[in-house]
Amino acid sequence: MNDKTNNLDAFWMPFTANRQFKAAPRLLAEAKGMYYKTDEGREILDGTAGLWCCNAGHSRQPIIEAVSRQIAQLDYAPPFQMGHPLAFELAERLVQHSPDGLNRVFFTNSGSESVDTALKIAIAYHRARGQGTRQRLIGREKGYHGVGFGGISVGGLVNNRKFFGTLLNGVDHLPHTLNIKANAFTQGLPEQGAELADELENIVALHDASTIAAVIVEPFAGSAGVILPPKGYLQRLREICTRHGILLIFDEVISGYGRIGKAFAAERFGVTPDIITTAKGLTNGSVPMGAVFVSDEIYNTFMDGPEGMIELFHGYTYSGHPVAAAAGLATLDIYEQDKLFDRTLELEPYWQESIHSLKGTENIIDIRNLGLVAGIELAPSPEGVGKRGYEVFLRCFEKGVLVRATGDIIALSPPLIIEKEQIDRIVETLGEAIREVA
Repeated sequence: MNDKTNNLDAFWMPFTANRQFKAAPRLLAEAKGMYYKTDEGREILDGTAGLWCCNAGHSRQPIIEAVSRQIAQLDYAPPFQMGHPLAFELAERLVQHSPDGLNRVFFTNSGSESVDTALKIAIAYHRARGQGTRQRLIGREKGYHGVGFGGISVGGLVNNRKFFGTLLNGVDHLPHTLNIKANAFTQGLPEQGAELADELENIVALHDASTIAAVIVEPFAGSAGVILPPKGYLQRLREICTRHGILLIFDEVISGYGRIGKAFAAERFGVTPDIITTAKGLTNGSVPMGAVFVSDEIYNTFMDGPEGMIELFHGYTYSGHPVAAAAGLATLDIYEQDKLFDRTLELEPYWQESIHSLKGTENIIDIRNLGLVAGIELAPSPEGVGKRGYEVFLRCFEKGVLVRATGDIIALSPPLIIEKEQIDRIVETLGEAIREVA
């Protein structure tokens, strides 16, 4: 074993082929702006905003200073029956960006916790209003909602589910909306597939609406490989949920905080859910934190009991952590002052044209894009599904560009501070890598 791998054994890495990685590790040691730097000093252009989270670029000075000040002033405060000012300030700032009516925020520490929080709130809400039979949850095929038992139960990625037993009872799944045959190489939202939302009516007919608490979907599916909603699909889903008294939850852990040009995809798509889950870009990836946005109607329903009663028996030791709250406030300042959400919309046409310039490259079978996100789907290698995608990921890294491989789909989601020249470099490098991989 060489020196580089001597200290790698103890860490069991998440979502990683550990033996493969530790035989040839890729270690990032520094980050600034649009770039990482490896432990060998090699510069890597970040085409993925870390893991969909560093929307404002890396190591932003206002965040560094805010976190440093806060940890020196107040490192921790208990969130149960106690509080500290920054958590309240951050919640108030956040709801200035949320859709109308979603004015309450419950803090978590990750997207996974945000999802499990949202699912629990949904079930408890119906119970609080005398409809305790509404316990069934509806997810979607190819959906990713984190790695808690609630999240993998409503999620629809097979490898995230099949190893962990029977999961939660009473969960159904809508069909996914990916249809390459009908919608390949669509620029923006696909035309075909809105009728897939009607499958919810069939689930209602099977179980009755009186048993269904909530439907949870990503406005666009990120981890499954950038699957965009067909035009009208989310609107139809909203209409069906409203008609049957079912809560609609948008999982915006990836789509939130400017990824497609608005603070939330709900605004971009013109559809207001009852609950929104977020994390990642909330603190620009600097400190773990999540936030669940809840409608006033849901929150007020919990407030009907005696004043001295705890309304929701749920929470985390680090809910609204002071250092995370400081990072969140500084991050919001950057988003607002630099107008990064607007910048996404300004760059979207150039991003779209650049990404779709790869059409016609051998082994590319689809390209999908919206805002500053894209998915490039590759034909599987004869040697196995995922092999070509992984090889392209490695070639790009060797050439100094970080992309993300999900099976044979290359996902791109650069920081919103990206320049056109850097877009060009990402696309050129990716094209070279795809052509080089058999």
